[in-house]
Amino acid sequence: MSEPIKLRTPLCDSDVLALKAGDAVLISGDLIAARDAAHQRLTELIARGEPLPVDLRGQVIYYVGPTPAPPGRPIGSAGPTTAVRMDAYSPALLALGLKGMIGKGRRTPALIETLKEHKAVYFAAVGGVAALLSERIRAVAVVAYEDLGTEAIRRMTVEDFPAIVINDCFGGDFYEQGVARWRKE
Repeated sequence: MSEPIKLRTPLCDSDVLALKAGDAVLISGDLIAARDAAHQRLTELIARGEPLPVDLRGQVIYYVGPTPAPPGRPIGSAGPTTAVRMDAYSPALLALGLKGMIGKGRRTPALIETLKEHKAVYFAAVGGVAALLSERIRAVAVVAYEDLGTEAIRRMTVEDFPAIVINDCFGGDFYEQGVARWRKE
């Protein structure tokens, strides 16, 4: 396996165009942490033509609802949540310049097409290692919807956050590639 690709947020088209399904990446910079309830609020603002509390251009959203921070740490466990729950909301966010999303599990065929249309990518983080992933998070700040608790929108500063490209902007699907390889062998 080749060395992971190092990425720094915000991402631009050339960053995304260089990624292929199956690539391992290490992401540094800021991620936006948001889950279902925050996504619903963001898309409601978009539908009303109102400004968003965060600029999505070039950003990567991490689907996470972290646990409270223990003493001396910026965050508690911070593992990915199931991404498909955000598929109804994601097209509106991608249209505003969102370049990446991190979660776990598959995305719908319609969302994969939307990734192609907007030159964006879906990454997976490994579920079940939330405490280890949190070690890559250096700072956290709530930026919107504090009333949502763990589902509030947060800005997370990360260093070498590990992920795998599952869906690239060309329609590649690492999960499908794995199934095809397994059937072939």
